[in-house]
Amino acid sequence: MDPALRPEDLAPGDRAVAARSWDALRVHRVANAQDPDFALGYERLWAEFGADGAMERRSVIAERLAWDPAQPVGRARLAYEMLIFRSAGEIAAVRDHTAVVQLDASGAPAPGPVVVHLSHALVSPAHRGSGLAAWLRALPLAAARRCLAAAGLRADAEIVLVAEMEADALAAKRSYARAGFLRVDPALADYAQPDFRDPKLPALRFELVLRRVSREAESALPAAELAAIVDSIYAVYGAHLPETALGPLRRAAAKWTQRSPSFPLVSPLAS
Repeated sequence: MDPALRPEDLAPGDRAVAARSWDALRVHRVANAQDPDFALGYERLWAEFGADGAMERRSVIAERLAWDPAQPVGRARLAYEMLIFRSAGEIAAVRDHTAVVQLDASGAPAPGPVVVHLSHALVSPAHRGSGLAAWLRALPLAAARRCLAAAGLRADAEIVLVAEMEADALAAKRSYARAGFLRVDPALADYAQPDFRDPKLPALRFELVLRRVSREAESALPAAELAAIVDSIYAVYGAHLPETALGPLRRAAAKWTQRSPSFPLVSPLAS
């Protein structure tokens, strides 16, 4: 089912866009790898992100589309979505993301929030500055609710939206900062992502920018919650990558997430 625009899902700094008319906007959730929009969406994301090693191969994304949060993948329930935004019949934006509910050894939901990993977002030049990006940040909450329902959890469970950003991604950081997202202080969080071109290459360093839904004003992140967020991202990657690629990153994260009982949350633009 295609997701609906829900003003209550908008981030605090994005809520003004709800007053604008979005009657011409259509949002389609790609159903599977046979959906004609899959090729269109994937090609646009690959053209933008593939050369830097930050976009997975087409076969990987096709496999993610088949994930059913009712059927665990390893120790997690996963709901991947690719959304195609059209305005007046033309593609205006593409985004993809994965909701994650981690499971304990018994298969029950583990403590911690449902995490939505915001993989990629691309707004066409003609629609930049229109407010459309606000909906790209809000609609992943629908994936979180799907995953929560599949896990048998309450709809009001804690949700965290998290994106990985390069240190010099100033335009994206400005946009997320205006929305009210916060960054885990990168001086304390030594987060890294595998290089999807070849997991044998050195890992790529990124900063974590996040929105703790309904907790946006809190300025510190408990270490246990940060560890759960990182583990959730790695659960997505771990469905496709060998342990030789992710194991060192998991072990490193287990160390740096324990260096402090909590981690400061700062503006994405803070120096």
